[in-house]
Amino acid sequence: MRCCKPVRFKTMCSRPVLGALLYALAAIAQAQSLPSELQEAAEQLPPAVREQLHQRNARVSAMSPAQREEFHKRIAAWNALLPAQQGERRDARHAWEALSLSERAQLIEAARRYAAMPAAEQQALRQRFDHLDGSERRGWLLGPALGAEWPRLQPLLAQVPGAERASLLETLHAMTPAQRANLAVLIQRTPPQQRDVLRQGLLSTPAAGRDAWLQTQMDR
Repeated sequence: MRCCKPVRFKTMCSRPVLGALLYALAAIAQAQSLPSELQEAAEQLPPAVREQLHQRNARVSAMSPAQREEFHKRIAAWNALLPAQQGERRDARHAWEALSLSERAQLIEAARRYAAMPAAEQQALRQRFDHLDGSERRGWLLGPALGAEWPRLQPLLAQVPGAERASLLETLHAMTPAQRANLAVLIQRTPPQQRDVLRQGLLSTPAAGRDAWLQTQMDR
């Protein structure tokens, strides 16, 4: 009996089905192709997603038995997490991928220093972090620069449409500390209902003209 029926494209885009496909790819790494049921489902995915699945399958197929066993353990540990915990780790991974190499180096060095601390100091720092407001904790996912400035920049990011968030973060990362300081002043001066206009103006201004644009806005 077939274990599943052909799945419509909309259903295939759901995270549970994608996760099942990824797991199946890992589970049958020694095989050259997917079972027919999963092959039918995979064919309905966008080309870019299908390519991602095949690349992951190739990587798993190249693993040694010991590496494949460890990979299965990681998958099982992931599946054992609550959805909220999975979301937090997924957000952390995406945030890491968005950081510059220099910021990654700073965080790696910070992690090294943290690991060298006595357990009591580590616990104290962890408690300080846990006591921060949830929004501020998420702000630190943006890296050492934007994380430190998050409380002042957060109002501009609070209601940003999803399609613009990546562009806005890229712009903020590219700005100098002085430019972000001026922007923070503008954010505080701008009424909430007008912050969309401020954001659009920032995103539409080329990097070379950003200082002049900020000064013009400050002089108003």
